Amino acid sequence: MGLCHGKSAAVQEPAEEEETQVAAGAAAPAAGGDDGVASPAKAPPTPKQPKFSFYLPSPLPPSSYKGSPANSSVASTPARKRPFPPPSPAKHIRALLARRHGSVKPNEASIPEGAEPDLGLDKSFGYSKHFAAKYDLGREVGRGHFGYTCAAKAKKGELKGEDVAVKVIPKAKMTTAIAIEDVRREVRILSSLTGHSNLVQFYDAFEDEENVYVVMELLKGGELLDRILARGGKYSEEDAKVVIHQILSVASFCHLQGVVHRDLKPENFLFTTKDENSALKVIDFGLSDFVKPDERLNDIVGSAYYVAPEVLHRSYGTEADMWSIGVIAYILLCGSRPFWARTESGIFRAVLKADPNFDEIPWPTLSAEAKDFVRRLLNKDYRKRMTAAQALCHPWIRGTQEVKINLDMIIYRLMRAYISSSSLRKSALRALAKTLTIDQLFYLKEQFTLLGPNKSGHISLQNMKTALMKNSSGAMNDSRVVDFVNSICNIPYGKFDFEEFAASAISVYQMEGLESWEQHAQQAYELFDKEGNRPIVIEELASELGLGPSVPLHVVLKDWIKHPDGKLSFLGFTKLLHGVSSRTIPKV
Repeated sequence: MGLCHGKSAAVQEPAEEEETQVAAGAAAPAAGGDDGVASPAKAPPTPKQPKFSFYLPSPLPPSSYKGSPANSSVASTPARKRPFPPPSPAKHIRALLARRHGSVKPNEASIPEGAEPDLGLDKSFGYSKHFAAKYDLGREVGRGHFGYTCAAKAKKGELKGEDVAVKVIPKAKMTTAIAIEDVRREVRILSSLTGHSNLVQFYDAFEDEENVYVVMELLKGGELLDRILARGGKYSEEDAKVVIHQILSVASFCHLQGVVHRDLKPENFLFTTKDENSALKVIDFGLSDFVKPDERLNDIVGSAYYVAPEVLHRSYGTEADMWSIGVIAYILLCGSRPFWARTESGIFRAVLKADPNFDEIPWPTLSAEAKDFVRRLLNKDYRKRMTAAQALCHPWIRGTQEVKINLDMIIYRLMRAYISSSSLRKSALRALAKTLTIDQLFYLKEQFTLLGPNKSGHISLQNMKTALMKNSSGAMNDSRVVDFVNSICNIPYGKFDFEEFAASAISVYQMEGLESWEQHAQQAYELFDKEGNRPIVIEELASELGLGPSVPLHVVLKDWIKHPDGKLSFLGFTKLLHGVSSRTIPKV
């Protein structure tokens, strides 16, 4: 999985870069290889890098490493001539990772993990055993750490005579139950999600005694990385929009199904043909996983330059993909990486502590919308980051092209929290909703329309399930998305008009990430003070916030209440917007 050397031809990176990959799963291929087709001839020589990646389960707590990125105080992207960073934390578990997927050499040292020996493992997947009867395997077009991809031609069936790509995964490399499950999951995800115009099409899976064969669409247009390099390292702003639009489209589709890709980068997007206007498709779901709407993943997975801060903190969801898309957008627009260092640990420190540079050329010449778009994806607080559906509604994307918006799972999560809130918090959120601009309301109106309001302009909770099922795939069974939505629909609640829907679907954290947040908050408080503010009983407020009897309420909440009239202060109002109700709903 090659790295994106984002600097333009005029600004080459040093050749000493080390260990810049964080991950790839048991069946994870070389980018541009195992899930597609050989890329065209590469652009001018770039520093040598491993063309495969590896997988990192959760490492020890950051405090275990004195040189951990999480303990760093880096304030900006590390300069190229800083002292050599501490050893990469990945080195300490490299042998463990190899053991996970059965690639430990006989005399190779390893950290004991209690890994299973290759004894009694069931390597039968239940796939058809007639691969050789249906396909003629051709030349190898890509190779990864756990498999390789070949071009092939179909001899029988609906695809007869057509060229396809076949990922071959040797069973000999599957020496742990985890490795076997990784292969099963990749096939499940591909078969469930296939059909989106920006996702590599899955055709079938086969097996024999030696290998698993995953048959997919053959993409002949080469990697996005190659096109970036062919353009001198960057795209024009208008051309970048076309690329990012396609990436967001497939990301929003996957995220609604409860699938997080976990390795989005230019090498994992291939063009269908060599035509300049060819469709772009995401490949390589070897690292992908299902994630429940109200749960978090904890494996460190991805490629170092594109890994999100919360992944390094070992608690993340679909927002991690949005960070990766932000990095891709940054590279497309300016030709350099937002976070750079010579080693893996240095990159991690930059991702956790540094701020992307928007001052150097060409950023001053790019539109304010482009900079705002990238900033809102590269927010280190995942709660303030845009979702894929929200990013599609951003003025920079929708300003010049027709955009199809998908349902957004964050709407369901926010509405669930709203329903369980007190009337006091609902009043505060309604006041905040009244301060939204036309651009901010665009996304909410699109989501409201997708939920199917009736003729009187209202939606019920049942509408939420109906709308979801229109967009469902088999992946939702694994990600428990339907169970999550059912838990909402079973709550007794009246209908929503658009005004209340807007209040229920606001993400206060995302609002706080806007430069205009202070104006929104002040204006909302003034509205709330006139319409919804009333004398507050401290015990009532404590209940709203879920504070237990052992908390000294009068000390904790004294600044929340104005002493002359007993009403909420501005501080109390802004805190209330985040309030966690004591009337929470159990997790699915």
